[in-house]
Amino acid sequence: MSDTQQADAPPASTSVPAAPRRSRSGPVLQPRAELGESKHPLRFNLEGKTAVVTGVGAGVGRSIAWMLAEHNARVMALDVDAGPAEETAAGIRAAGGAAHAFPCDVGDESQVRRVFDQIAAEHNGIQLLVNNAGLSHVGTVETTTADAFDRLYRVNVRGVFHCLQAAVRHMAAGGGGSIVNMGSIASLIGLEERFAYGMTKGALLAMTKSIAVDYVKRNIRCNCVCPSRIHTPFVDNFLARDYPGREAEMFAKLSGYQPMGRMGKPVEVAALVLYLLSDEANFITGQAYPIDGGVLR
Repeated sequence: MSDTQQADAPPASTSVPAAPRRSRSGPVLQPRAELGESKHPLRFNLEGKTAVVTGVGAGVGRSIAWMLAEHNARVMALDVDAGPAEETAAGIRAAGGAAHAFPCDVGDESQVRRVFDQIAAEHNGIQLLVNNAGLSHVGTVETTTADAFDRLYRVNVRGVFHCLQAAVRHMAAGGGGSIVNMGSIASLIGLEERFAYGMTKGALLAMTKSIAVDYVKRNIRCNCVCPSRIHTPFVDNFLARDYPGREAEMFAKLSGYQPMGRMGKPVEVAALVLYLLSDEANFITGQAYPIDGGVLR
């Protein structure tokens, strides 16, 4: 028996055609069509957008720069050191992408303003920003010196503030944009011996939410990505410096902190950043996204 017939249905000649069913949510569209496939046939397509990424010299920042370039963004690669910034940009160009390098100390307000103004003037504004540049530190409130506290604050808080202020001005003038601030699970929970670092990442999350609230009507979105341990050259250098001869033992210990039993990969963080910057995430702002292997389960 057909699932459209009843056992006691009248003969076909006397049946009354059923009224067409109406959708409660409007017309049914294919997912790509609903997002505007004619304009963006490639998912997470950043074509025509200029993306500023800070701290691109290695690790997560470099992976983010490559990921955005692979999805057709014009990548502006910023780093305090000119050499690593140019190395990242040159690699992207050699692979067929569009990238330019800019040495920039994010803690220097005049440098940031000058570089962002130059980028906006030469590359059709600024539509995307990733605040990735940052410093780490190990210490409790007793063992953290005032100099160390100020050094972290200058880059991780003031540096983000400088970049946000410079970018938002251009985004608002250009009709909108999307920002991702690179936080940490230290933005969300207390971590042992991360007093100053946790302070800066907590401030970054607060700035994220303030930008989201203040500029949602200006078509500017702002979100925060909060990783746990990610395997980067920084981790390898840290182990070699502080645990000579015990690198493998300590690597296993650090990996085991995540319930998945490993550290994250830079490309996994970059993929989340790509999503949050893309038009597919247009309904998301003011959020913190842990990417932590199950730490905050």
